[in-house]
Amino acid sequence: MADKDSRAGERYAGESILDWVSNVHAGHDAGLEAAFTAPDAEGMPAIQVGPSEGKFLQLMVRLAGAARVVEVGTLAGYSAIHMARALPDDGRLWTIEYEPGHAEVARRNLRLAGVADKVEVCVGAGLDILPTLNEHGPFDVVFIDADKGNYPGYGKWAERNLRRGGLLIADNAYLFGNLMDDSERGAAMRTFHEQTAAAFDSVCVPTPDGMVVAIKR
Repeated sequence: MADKDSRAGERYAGESILDWVSNVHAGHDAGLEAAFTAPDAEGMPAIQVGPSEGKFLQLMVRLAGAARVVEVGTLAGYSAIHMARALPDDGRLWTIEYEPGHAEVARRNLRLAGVADKVEVCVGAGLDILPTLNEHGPFDVVFIDADKGNYPGYGKWAERNLRRGGLLIADNAYLFGNLMDDSERGAAMRTFHEQTAAAFDSVCVPTPDGMVVAIKR
């Protein structure tokens, strides 16, 4: 019983540490909080990145000196707000959302956060919309957080359309713990890892569900 209680105590302590450092380093203002809580309020899947991952994206965009960013997977606009806030005055973010209703929620949150003038929400399937953005490239950062089976296609598009030295970032790289499963999605995500490692200088950061961060050679 003592060992069981000890393990439970360690788990709860770990959760408290994560909450504490998230509040200190990645606290929300009204705009971020509205976007973060919108999925629950609007009956959408609550699958956005966490506060620390969102702040990480913002810092990566800033460190890259990015002015042109593409996001695949908008949801309620939480990660888009983080990245848009790191852009210069003339910067632009194109974010792609498959569900029209989600896109409208995101546009509302982007306005509330004061970044709507820097963000274009594109509605449709990622593999259909991405080629229409080619004319705006080359891009500085591409962030992927969408349907996992299409990660290889999204990654290949990023490889072709990022500038040399540009960043590819992809969330859920562990596939919710199912990366090694004998399934189509497992095979697709493994292909994404392998093709990214072949074309980029890359690492998979051990966030709760893994985040690939890669620099185009």
